[in-house]
Amino acid sequence: MPTSEANAAATREASKTPETVVVTGGTGRIGPTVIRRLRATGHRVVNVSRSGGDTEADASLRADMVDAGETYGAFATAGADAVVHLGMLSTPDHDPGHVVFESNAMSTYNVLQAAEALDVDTVVLASSLSAFGASFEPEPIRVSYLPVDEAHQVTPSNSYGMGKHVLEVTADGFALREDGPQTIASLRFPWMPTDEQMRETFERSERTPSALRESGHFETARNTLFSYLAQSDAAELVRRAVDAEFAGHERFFAAAADTSADVPTEELVEELYPDAERRTSFEGYEALISTEKAERMLGWTPEKSWR
Repeated sequence: MPTSEANAAATREASKTPETVVVTGGTGRIGPTVIRRLRATGHRVVNVSRSGGDTEADASLRADMVDAGETYGAFATAGADAVVHLGMLSTPDHDPGHVVFESNAMSTYNVLQAAEALDVDTVVLASSLSAFGASFEPEPIRVSYLPVDEAHQVTPSNSYGMGKHVLEVTADGFALREDGPQTIASLRFPWMPTDEQMRETFERSERTPSALRESGHFETARNTLFSYLAQSDAAELVRRAVDAEFAGHERFFAAAADTSADVPTEELVEELYPDAERRTSFEGYEALISTEKAERMLGWTPEKSWR
């Protein structure tokens, strides 16, 4: 065994972190990046997805997390010590509402129930900014204060956002069970571009509010608080949540340290969120989403910026 792999294995044994991690949806948008990160830090990774397909995982199984039996069977076959549940529909745009809601809410129930039955202690769930009323809402986002944190009220109304909100509430319930997973993390992700997507979307187009209005992307940017997160940073957050040792269920906002706009944050707030209470001073291009909790509890801070 190479020295780096031996060191990783020894570290896992010393800290009792999970050895085999099941990643659902490992062939999806950020699944491959998460799999690579987990393997690079010494975990054995099993991809579980509806389509199967080639991945960089150590093994791959085909299963649908909306089916309780398939979920249980896949986790048992994989010998899961931890589960990262990414295998959900990522937008409400291409499927009926009930299908979108089921994909997020019901699949999460099945994942947590299988984890409970198989004594899997750690579950990481892909939640979303939509859980608190962002992204796909038809009306402007309701913001009481900035930067937003995990204590902010939630107001989702679309099938995707409601599904993510129910995902989190379901995790609350399983965390109360005597035999439920000991550590559950819901990661509220924004849009997660690749490096090339950041170049195409941010660097090669004007990012002022007026320019975004002309391009048709203004409502989306406003309703996501001009947030984004590089895939590599998202994968590292997942890795830290897998290795975390807190007890119960915790929600974590995730976002880059800056906005996607090419105007100072103070100007964005004055123009677009004038009624929100300001809980800090904005002096540059700081994000409107606080990731302090993830830094405090998981030791994670975003590193990449499109700038």
